[in-house]
Amino acid sequence: MKKALLPLFLAGLVLLTACQTGEKSSGNESSPLLPGTWRAVIGSPGGELPFGLELARLNDTTFLVYVRNGTERLPLDTAHVRGDSLHVPMDLFDSELVAAVDDSSLYGRYTRYDAGKRAYDLPFSAEYGQTFRFAPANAQPAGDVSGNWTVTFRTEKDSTRAVGVFKQQGNDLTGTFLTPTGDYRYLAGQVEGNEMKLSAFDGSHVYLFKAYLDSSRNRLEGEFWSGAKGYKKWTAKRDDKAALPDANALAYLKKGHDRIDFTFPDLAGKPVSLSDPKFRNKVVIVQIMGSWCPNCMDETNFLAPWYDKNKARGVEIVGLSYEKVPTLEASGAKLERMKKRMNIGYDVLLAGLNTTDAVAASLPMVEKVLAFPTTIFIDKQGKVRRIHTGFSGPGTGKYYDEFVEEFNQFVEKLLAEGPSA
Repeated sequence: MKKALLPLFLAGLVLLTACQTGEKSSGNESSPLLPGTWRAVIGSPGGELPFGLELARLNDTTFLVYVRNGTERLPLDTAHVRGDSLHVPMDLFDSELVAAVDDSSLYGRYTRYDAGKRAYDLPFSAEYGQTFRFAPANAQPAGDVSGNWTVTFRTEKDSTRAVGVFKQQGNDLTGTFLTPTGDYRYLAGQVEGNEMKLSAFDGSHVYLFKAYLDSSRNRLEGEFWSGAKGYKKWTAKRDDKAALPDANALAYLKKGHDRIDFTFPDLAGKPVSLSDPKFRNKVVIVQIMGSWCPNCMDETNFLAPWYDKNKARGVEIVGLSYEKVPTLEASGAKLERMKKRMNIGYDVLLAGLNTTDAVAASLPMVEKVLAFPTTIFIDKQGKVRRIHTGFSGPGTGKYYDEFVEEFNQFVEKLLAEGPSA
C-alpha cells in the first residue's frame, strides 16, 4: 500500500513545487497592464462620471499615472501593480484608486478618506484605448453654449451665485464655474441635442454636471453631483457681462488693525513669525492654503515658480497650511511631499485645522475668511494692503490671465514703495 502511494506523493510534490516556482517567476514578469490611454469612469450617484487616464510604464510593475480633464494633464502619485490589481495612491488628497487588471479593462473602487478613516467609496472602471468622454456623439447639438452665463446653484437650504464659462466645438465642450471662493477647475464633456454634460476628477473632486438648453437657447436648467452625496440644482442665463463680487473686498481687517501677526511651526518644528528678520522691509505674500485643496495647488503652481524668479527682488511668500489633522506628526510628511513635488521654495507652516473657523481663530484680526486659498499682500512696512479671496485657476482661461496680470502689477507697486524707517 505504501509503495503504491509513494509515486503519487512524489508527483504531487513536483506539481506543488512547479506551482510555487510559477508564482515566483510571474512576479518578475511585466504586468499585463497596458500603457497608453484609457477611458475611466467613476460611478457617481448621478450616473457615469468619465475622465481620461494615461499610464506610462516605469518598470515591470510601476507606472506613472495622469488624469485628463480637457486640456489638463494632472500627474497622480506613482502607481504599482500588486498581484492582479493596480494601486494608485493620491496621498495629498487622502484618496486612492484600486482596480483589478483584466486584459484591456480595469474594475475596482475609488476611495476617499477623512483623517485616515474611510469616508466613502465609489465604483471605478476603465477601458483601454477609448478616447471619447461620455459617449460617441450620435446627435447634433441643438445650440452652442459657448460664452459666459450667470449661474445659481441651489440646495434646500441656500443658494450660491457663480459664473459659467463654456467653450463648445461641435459636440465637444470644456469650461468651468467660477464662484466667490474659487473655481471648479477643468471640466470636459459634450453637447448632444439639447443636453450638455461635464465632468471632472482630480483625485479630490468628483464632479458631474448635467443640464438642458431651453428652446430660447439662452437658459440652462441642470443638476450637479459631487462625491458620494453632494447634490445641487442649478440654472443659468446667458450673460456676456456675468461677473462675481470683487475678490479683493470679501475679506478685510477688523477695525483698528492694519497688519497681521502669527507664529506657526515650519515643517522642522521651528517657530516662524512675520517679525523674523527674513520678512523685514520686504513685500510679503501670505498664502492661506491646504495640501488637500486643489484650488490651493493651482495657486501654488503659479506662486512657486513666480517666487523663484522674484525672490531676489525683496519679496517673500509664506504658506499657512490648514490640514485635516493639524499636527506635524500626522501632516508634516505630507506637506514635505507637497513641497518636493511642486518645487516650493518658500516656507510652508502648519497653521491649524482645515476650517475657516480655525483660520479666524488663528488670525483674529482678519474678518470673513471665506475660502481656501486666501492670499494676503503685505507691504514693506508690514501693513496689509490687500486680501484676495479664492483663486481663478488656469481652467478659467481669461480670468486666470487677468489674475496674473493684476497680481504682477500690484506686487510691482508694492516693490516700488520705500521700506519702513
